[in-house]
Amino acid sequence: MKRLSILAAVGLVALAGCGGSSSSSSSTSSSSSAGGSSSGSSGGGGGGQQLSLQADKSELKFNTNKLTAKAGKVTITMTNPSPLQHDVAIKGGVDAKGAIVGQGGKSTVTVTLKPGKYTFFCSVDGHEAAGMNGELDVS
Repeated sequence: MKRLSILAAVGLVALAGCGGSSSSSSSTSSSSSAGGSSSGSSGGGGGGQQLSLQADKSELKFNTNKLTAKAGKVTITMTNPSPLQHDVAIKGGVDAKGAIVGQGGKSTVTVTLKPGKYTFFCSVDGHEAAGMNGELDVS
């Protein structure tokens, strides 16, 4: 029984290291621009670009409406300081969503992108229509 518990714990740690979000392996890529941040290639998890954004504390919007990336694996992490629940999702040749998180949480989505224009948005009902979206330009 102890061995089974250890294996289960190792399995959970392995899953958590994979990002813990819904990901899609479509052909797409992104990079960050003004308002977002990019750390370029990361050393772990297969590499790729890491982009970040934040939900606004009091309005249905992100802190930026423009992100840029290079084609390939792209991860967007959205931090939520708002009392409302939010997530980050990508559409436009791909359809991928991160987890819906409450205040203090982080929603992450990872996709492989080809050059082109994509939309990042909050998929919570009504949030995208209220302005919680932006353009992801992949070159």
